[in-house]
Amino acid sequence: MKEKIYDLIIIGAGPAGLTASIYASRFGINHLVVGSLIEGRMAEAHEVGNFPTEKEIKGEELVKKMEGCTKNFGAEIKVGKVAKVTKDNNDFLIKTMAGKEYFAKTLLLALGAERKKLNVFGEKEFFGKGVSYCATCDGKFFTNKVVAVVGGSSATATTADYLADLAEKVYLIHSEDKLKADKTWQEKVKKNPKIKVILSNKITELKGKNSLDAVILEKNYHEKKELKLDGIFVEIGIAPNLEIIEKLGIEKDENGFIKIKKDCLTNVKGIWAAGDITNGSDNFRQIITACSEGAIAAKNIHSYLKSH
Repeated sequence: MKEKIYDLIIIGAGPAGLTASIYASRFGINHLVVGSLIEGRMAEAHEVGNFPTEKEIKGEELVKKMEGCTKNFGAEIKVGKVAKVTKDNNDFLIKTMAGKEYFAKTLLLALGAERKKLNVFGEKEFFGKGVSYCATCDGKFFTNKVVAVVGGSSATATTADYLADLAEKVYLIHSEDKLKADKTWQEKVKKNPKIKVILSNKITELKGKNSLDAVILEKNYHEKKELKLDGIFVEIGIAPNLEIIEKLGIEKDENGFIKIKKDCLTNVKGIWAAGDITNGSDNFRQIITACSEGAIAAKNIHSYLKSH
């Protein structure tokens, strides 16, 4: 027997989910937020310098501010991971890793995305032993050591800049012939004497005994060289985190992101999506666009609930 049915359950406690909750509260929607406040990409960000209300702020601090606003409006937040989402007659059933079950009339998916892997020999073996996907989590372990950051985006440059404050030397390694980072970040990286940019090189192998101590770089598919270092931070992009909703029949684009309409509705009745997991906002996956999609979704969920 269903003890309680929420009008809306928001899965994900990042910028999209928390903003949607704020608007849901203002619209008077009886809702629940289920997610982890500390594992999202926003929480991992060393420095956020393009959020309208903040000149500069750590991602973790911004999460806490959003969480505070969300709770101030009376939101109910359950910290934890969702294990499964299924259809239960006209409602949706959410099961958590802890075995809790929640029912809802509508869903907002704000699951975020996971960091992509290099998929090279040694990556799994040295995870936690020199290989990291979160500089703010692990950076301090590499104080006064030699590290590398892999990727070419603004996030990559931000990570390199952060690590340069800790490490003895930072290599920024990118497989293409130029960085994709914003000009501001490119200039910042170039001016930092502790950062060396290595372009047109692909990492093909990670080496070491008990921990990582070198990577193999390959240039133009034939020139190989070994680069000695103590740690490597992988920052090559994201992939949507959609395993728990695979059986719902939600349509995705060619890159695996959820297709949404302008109101953030998916192709499945009663399910909306917002943030990094969608193909919305011109694929410009920023904190501010996630917030925008969360607000848009909440507004349209309110209209849907009123009409049903």
